[in-house]
Amino acid sequence: MRDLTKHFINGQWVDSHGKARLDVINPATEKPFAVITLGDDTDVDRAVKAARAAFESFSATSIADRKALLQRITEEYLKRNEEMAKAITEEMGAPKGLALHAQSASSLGHFQTAIQALDEIKFEQDKGTHWLVREPVGVCAMITPWNWPMNQIACKVAPALAAGCTMVLKPSEVAPVSGHIFAEILHAAGVPKGVFNLVHGTGPEVGAALSRHPEIDMVSFTGSTRAGVEVAKNAAPTVKRVAQELGGKSANIILDDADFKKAVSKGVMAMMGNSGQSCNAPSRMLVPANRMDDAIAIARDAAAKVKVGDPNADGTIIGPVVSDVQWNKIQGLIKKGIEEGAELVTGGPGKPEGLERGYYVKPTVFARANNQMTIAREEIFGPVLTIIPYKDEDEAVAIANDTPYGLSGYVYSGDINHARKVARRIRAGNIHLNGAGVDATAPFGGYKQSGNGREWGTAGVEEFLETKAVLKPAQ
Repeated sequence: MRDLTKHFINGQWVDSHGKARLDVINPATEKPFAVITLGDDTDVDRAVKAARAAFESFSATSIADRKALLQRITEEYLKRNEEMAKAITEEMGAPKGLALHAQSASSLGHFQTAIQALDEIKFEQDKGTHWLVREPVGVCAMITPWNWPMNQIACKVAPALAAGCTMVLKPSEVAPVSGHIFAEILHAAGVPKGVFNLVHGTGPEVGAALSRHPEIDMVSFTGSTRAGVEVAKNAAPTVKRVAQELGGKSANIILDDADFKKAVSKGVMAMMGNSGQSCNAPSRMLVPANRMDDAIAIARDAAAKVKVGDPNADGTIIGPVVSDVQWNKIQGLIKKGIEEGAELVTGGPGKPEGLERGYYVKPTVFARANNQMTIAREEIFGPVLTIIPYKDEDEAVAIANDTPYGLSGYVYSGDINHARKVARRIRAGNIHLNGAGVDATAPFGGYKQSGNGREWGTAGVEEFLETKAVLKPAQ
C-alpha cells in the first residue's frame, strides 16, 4: 500500500489535521493499493496561509527566473515520466501506452507552452496616456479531476507559476497518486516553499473550503457541471475569479461529402479512447439520414477492433472505467438508451466476456437515436457512442447546438473550407476538423454550461493575470 497520508504545505510533507482515511482503488483489480488522509478546513487554511505568505516574493520574480523554474520542473518531470505513467494506470486504469504517451506526456507540453507564453505576453506596455500592466491574480485554488489527472494538474499549475501566482491544489481523491508524485517533482525542481501546496480530500470538504476561503483570489476547477455550480456558489460571497472547464456532449458532424468510412471509423475510435472518459469526447455522431445503414455497419466493425482488457497488457486499447460508481452510472444510461428505443448496434449492459473483475464496460454503439433521448442529452463518460440522423446541413448544426454544453465539436468534410464554414456555426470552444487532434498551444474551454475561461497556451497564462492601468499625469 502506498502511504499518501500527508499533505504538502509550505515546502514539506505534514501530518493532516483531518483524520478520516480513504483507500484508493485500482479499477482493474477492484483492490486498494494506496491510502490518503482526507484534509479538512484546518488543513486548507494552513495551505492557503502558506501560499499567501509566499505570494509577495514569488509574484515579484523576473520572467527569466520563472522560465528557468518551469524548465527545471520539466527536467525533473522527465526523470519520473515512466513512474508517473505507471501510477496513472494504477489509479484510473489508463492502458500503459496511453498513460505514458498521452496521459503523462501531456503535462510536459503544458510546461513548454507556458515557457513560450512568457515570450509572447506583454507584461507592461506604454499606451501614451497610461501604462498597461499585467500582474499575477494572487493565490489560486486548483481542483482537478481523475480522468486526465496530470494533464489537468499541469495545465493549471504551469500557467499559474508562469504568471507569478501561488497555489493550493486539491487533486481528485479517486486518483491522487499522480498529484502526490507531482508535488515531489516540484519540490525537487526548487519551487520556493509555499508557492505550491497540496491538500488531499473530497470536493464537499476540501474543495468547498478552498472555494469559500477569503484569502483565495481565484478558483480554477475542472469537473462536472453540477460540481462547478457548487464551486461558483461557494466563491460568490468573496467575489473570486472562477475559471471552469466542465462537462460536454460534443457533436461529431459527418458531412455528406466526407470520406465516410474513414470519418465514421475515426469517430468511433475517438469516442472509445480513455474508455470514453474525456469531457471533449465526440459522443454524438451526426450522419446523413440516407447513410445511416452505412454508418451502422462501419461503426460496428470499428467498435469490434476496440480491445478491452488489462491496462498493463500489450494490445489493450481501453482499460476499465475509474470506479464502481462510474461503472454503475454508465450501465444505467446504457439501459436507458435501450428502454427509450435507440437501436443497440454493439455492446450493451454488463461486463465484456472474460473480464469479471475490474470496472470494464463493453464498447457500445447506439444508432437511429434522436437528440431528445437521455443518451443524447447526458454526459455518459464511458465508451458509449450515440449515432443520430440528420436530413440536411442546417438540421445537423441545429442538433449539434441543441445541448446545454459547448466544449468541443467535430466536423468531417471532403473540403476543408466547407468544414470551416460549418465549424463557425457550432457553439463550442474547440472544433476539430477532419480528425485533428488537440493542440497544447490552442485555447481550451467551453461555451454555455461547459464552463468559462480558457486553459492551455498563452490564453491559459492570461487567465492567471490581472490588468492594471497606471495613469500618467497631463503634460
